[in-house]
Amino acid sequence: MGIEAFGYQGKRALVVGGSSGMGAATAQLLAELGADVIVADYVGALFAVSRFIELDLREPATIDRALEQLKAPIHALFSCAGVAEVAETMKVNFLGQRHLIEGMMKRELLPRGSAIAMISSTAGLGWENDLDMLGGLLDTASFEEGVAWVDAHPVRSYYMLSKKAVCAYVARQGYPFLKRGVRINATQPGPTDTPLARANAEVWLAAGREYRKAAGIDISRPEEQAYVLAFLCSPAASYVTGVSIVTDGGRTSARRMHGFPS
Repeated sequence: MGIEAFGYQGKRALVVGGSSGMGAATAQLLAELGADVIVADYVGALFAVSRFIELDLREPATIDRALEQLKAPIHALFSCAGVAEVAETMKVNFLGQRHLIEGMMKRELLPRGSAIAMISSTAGLGWENDLDMLGGLLDTASFEEGVAWVDAHPVRSYYMLSKKAVCAYVARQGYPFLKRGVRINATQPGPTDTPLARANAEVWLAAGREYRKAAGIDISRPEEQAYVLAFLCSPAASYVTGVSIVTDGGRTSARRMHGFPS
């Protein structure tokens, strides 16, 4: 296919959380690459899209209503929504997005050859060490059961748990989804200049500041994260599934190999 493998001509893409931040950057990039772009979000899109669907990931009933408005085929699903508020974090960052993905699979909205890309975070690093706990969460059969599990398992950081859950879910579903012809992957961005990060700037945007200064790089832009997401759902990534790719400018690798202290 050559360079065409990186494009989206004739493809329909759904971007969940596509009204701002990395989701908006992804939606706009996909349109440039030729996709018919649908944005689903709690707030309206601030740029031109083919279609907008109102979606509240905190409420499974609204997710189901959004699913009823979709028609096959959806060639690429980008699950980009995220919040940091304690009361809503697990619902939006994981449970609601899982409900949507599995609803799309059940309704056969994603044909063979399609792909899913989720956004985790470097906050999800080390998920492999928590599989005993994460397995219990992933074993829940519904949104409501997931909420009950979370309520029964208080943790120090629900944000971190939600991002680890995304990575574990991607790894678990890689094989069963692939048997149905659908790939699923995730990215693990480091600090990125988004509205959500700016709302938590003292912690989020400050993280890695000394590393970036020493490496001579700026904080990541949403567009830089969007490029990786678009690649993961493109035919160019046809042999990539079940993995979470760290997109933090190399900071994690430098820390692991003691190239940089923090």
